[in-house]
Amino acid sequence: MEHTAKNFVLQLGSLVALYVSLSALILISFGIITVLFPDAATGYWEYDNAQSQIRFGIAMLIVFFPAYIVLTRIVNQLRRKTGEKYLTLTKWLIYLSLLVGGGILLGDLVGVIVTYLNGEITTRFILKALTLLVVIGVASQYYILDARGYWKSHEEKSKLFGALSTVVVIAVLVLGFFQTNTPAQVREMRLDEQQVTALQDIEWRIEEYYRVEGTLPETIETLYGGLSVPMSPENREAYEYVVLDSSSFELCATFVQESSSQLRATQPVMMDTAKNVYTWDHGVGKVCFKRVVEKVQ
Repeated sequence: MEHTAKNFVLQLGSLVALYVSLSALILISFGIITVLFPDAATGYWEYDNAQSQIRFGIAMLIVFFPAYIVLTRIVNQLRRKTGEKYLTLTKWLIYLSLLVGGGILLGDLVGVIVTYLNGEITTRFILKALTLLVVIGVASQYYILDARGYWKSHEEKSKLFGALSTVVVIAVLVLGFFQTNTPAQVREMRLDEQQVTALQDIEWRIEEYYRVEGTLPETIETLYGGLSVPMSPENREAYEYVVLDSSSFELCATFVQESSSQLRATQPVMMDTAKNVYTWDHGVGKVCFKRVVEKVQ
């Protein structure tokens, strides 16, 4: 009995690590499904969100799953030493965790069904529902047997279950890594997005200047009136502003990643002086965006 509190805390820590790991596993799986089965009815934000949730899930799984394996191993070893009293004490904790897991499963299923009813493609709905049922179902079955003392008398099967679970987790991690961009690519994408934002700000100022002055500015510096002019990040080539004629100009920047028109929504210049609606889609390397303005009457 002297180690009862210690064992209870270890069991609680194991269950917390388990549910965080399960959440991460589901998060990664959902992200992979979204990436592998894109929906034309959704915008670029869904793809970006799926990439982000895969990266977040990977980080959680790398940290919490090993912690779960270690804590569970310690709990099982202590259980065999302390006997039935320890098992009786933790039965309540295990059954409460199963109740929580069931609630999570039902809540997630509701979310998946709502998404399907809102127009998600059938394939993704089926795969996500199966993912939930398999992940939560297998974990619940393990702990139902655990509460009955099954794994206490079948240590080798318990080790085999842990080994198979580890293989599945590693497989999901590897697949997740292949379905998301590398850290270096993500960084370059963020820098490209910063450049697009800077160019949009410059364009907005040019539009305003033209509306007031009736002519295009000679330089970018004219637009900022002594304020800091946007600079290209990390030693990339400086932004270029080229006047083509009395009412048109180009803004140029160098990009490292290609933007995809299939994944990225159009980013229009919402100005009443714009003759057309423009996008900021770009390839790799130096890209120039031509803009035409007209004076508001």
